[in-house]
Amino acid sequence: MIITNPKRFLLFPVPIHLKIPRIVIAVKLSFSQERAFLLFEIIFLGTSASAPSARRNLPALVVKHEDQRFLIDCGEGTQRQILQSGIGFKRLNRILITHGHLDHILGLAGLLSTYLRWEAIDSLEIYGGKSALDRIRDLLYGVVLRGSSAPMPVQFIPVTTGVILQEGDLTISAFNVQHRGPDCLGFVFEEKGRRPFLPEKAEVLGIPPGPWRRDMVDGKAVTLPDGRVIEPDQVLGEYKPGTRLVVIGDVGEVDSLVDICRGADALVMEATYLDEEADMAKQFSHMTARRSAGLAEKAGVRALYLTHFSRRYREKDIIAEAQSVYPDAIIARDFDTFQVKHAE
Repeated sequence: MIITNPKRFLLFPVPIHLKIPRIVIAVKLSFSQERAFLLFEIIFLGTSASAPSARRNLPALVVKHEDQRFLIDCGEGTQRQILQSGIGFKRLNRILITHGHLDHILGLAGLLSTYLRWEAIDSLEIYGGKSALDRIRDLLYGVVLRGSSAPMPVQFIPVTTGVILQEGDLTISAFNVQHRGPDCLGFVFEEKGRRPFLPEKAEVLGIPPGPWRRDMVDGKAVTLPDGRVIEPDQVLGEYKPGTRLVVIGDVGEVDSLVDICRGADALVMEATYLDEEADMAKQFSHMTARRSAGLAEKAGVRALYLTHFSRRYREKDIIAEAQSVYPDAIIARDFDTFQVKHAE
């Protein structure tokens, strides 16, 4: 099946690798179902820790929601990963930084250089803690631009905790995490909850397709051509929470994160070490695959995507450790793509 308009299909959470064909199950949706099942898409651009490996680049991922796109962290070489992934640079002008360590920010120099020479964007917004933004400002203005002006407005937006962006049905919030250095953050992407439209009730009431149904999905009363007034409660189902995605970068402590992650539809989290080197993980304020899986299990998240792996381990060993605690844990690879929607 060739999907020419993916927004009109419900894509179940099936990973897609560039070199390994996967089966994607698609179900045609009505207008009301389409509105009820908006989802997030996660695209992993880099899944290595500290240094790249032959198959994994440095940390970066993209979160998509409708026509909105957010780059989270930007390790060295991210602009090439963007090209290779096929997602392109269009509308990729909002960047969320988890912390200011070099393996998470050095790619901003190359990305800005790409925007300077090859790609046109209206503005560039970089969100992060104060210490991370100070370091990024030095990198971009002290190394890349060196007295020149950027061809677009560049905004450095300080982030503490709480809501950092709210547009349409999407809210993005930040929360503190414990890692080496100040201002380390995680992010929550949350879609606004909604009451699903029940087409069978609309048929019984004789509501014709068109703007009347669309207005009722938005919670508005409508007057039909025959003069009848229909209230939203007559055709809307029970309230359903929106899709919720939690993304955590480098972190050394999880007890404070259980409530934040509780019930999330998906959790993206680092797993730099295996449990055999738990002391080293503690020393450098990182997670083992077992501890990350333990957080997912305790918080009752629906899906766990692990990333940020040390080159010293074999993938099968990381999988075995994580799945011994959280059986459905997924070890992300560069260019893996996952769709996430709220559980029914």
